[in-house]
Amino acid sequence: MAGFCGRLPRKLFSFVLLGFMLSGCASGLQCAPYARLVTGLPLNGPAAGWWDQSEGRFSHADRPVPGAVLVLRSTSRLPDGHVSVVRAVLGPRQIVVEQANWEPGRIDRASPVIDVSAVNDWSLVRVWWRPSRSMGRTMYPAYGFILPRSPG
Repeated sequence: MAGFCGRLPRKLFSFVLLGFMLSGCASGLQCAPYARLVTGLPLNGPAAGWWDQSEGRFSHADRPVPGAVLVLRSTSRLPDGHVSVVRAVLGPRQIVVEQANWEPGRIDRASPVIDVSAVNDWSLVRVWWRPSRSMGRTMYPAYGFILPRSPG
């Protein structure tokens, strides 16, 4: 194997390695490994577990900032939760995220997300659904945002 990898151009090898890193059991591309790759956060396992896993290691916020990770809770529709990376804050209730596998097998680099919580604390969100070219109808509970810097 080392001989084979040594013959691959470094860029191609990196691309192949990225493919293996992002692959999952059934649906291929997964949100958590992708968010880890984009942010460098050393968190593992299902996306919904990132919130507790990051406690004390990284700051949590109820307001979005670019580079933060939005963590959606586990639900019947999202048994493992979901994570996405904030790319831009467009207003107090609208952000743009980069994410993998919201639409199965796809990386979205500019998906709108809106806060639909009663008190504007980002505890309930709706996410853009590209196939319908509109905001999805489902409201997803969210933990909040992990800031990829250590607290203090």
